[in-house]
Amino acid sequence: MDVLVLIDKLDDLVHNAKAVPLTDQVRLDREEIYEILDQMRATIPEEIKQARWIVKERQEMLAEAKRECDRIIQEAREQAIREASQTEIVRLAEHQAEDIVDDARRKARETRLEMEDWADSILSTLEVNLDKFLTAVKRGRERLHERSQETVVAGIGPEPVSGPSSGPLDVEQLERI
Repeated sequence: MDVLVLIDKLDDLVHNAKAVPLTDQVRLDREEIYEILDQMRATIPEEIKQARWIVKERQEMLAEAKRECDRIIQEAREQAIREASQTEIVRLAEHQAEDIVDDARRKARETRLEMEDWADSILSTLEVNLDKFLTAVKRGRERLHERSQETVVAGIGPEPVSGPSSGPLDVEQLERI
């Protein structure tokens, strides 16, 4: 399942949670949240695995292009040696070999650049998705933190939970509330 869909589910769950009567607090189904978080944990490594696969494919394609280039260069050299019997033939063969080598290098460079562009595009998409995921998680945590602070300011609910940092509450701190 797509990470962004899971983030939207989590956001909807928090947003549509039932209010506790006479308070600003809401009731959340802990099991449902854990289920969504487990799905996220399962999905993110899959997307990272896909990115690694793309990089591996790119490396294999570049290696194949290099092998093809080396093969073409070797064929050009062998052909040049076979045709070395006459001066004119030798000159023509050397010229043709240079053309073949130049063409092979050009094709190898084009293939490498195309594969790098393709891999960069996939990695860029993954980066954008991960940034959106991080933003959504931060937004959800901030909402929970704001609700918790509102209840403390209003004198309703438990005292704020302090942690090792002065930042937003983490999952363990929220569970203690």
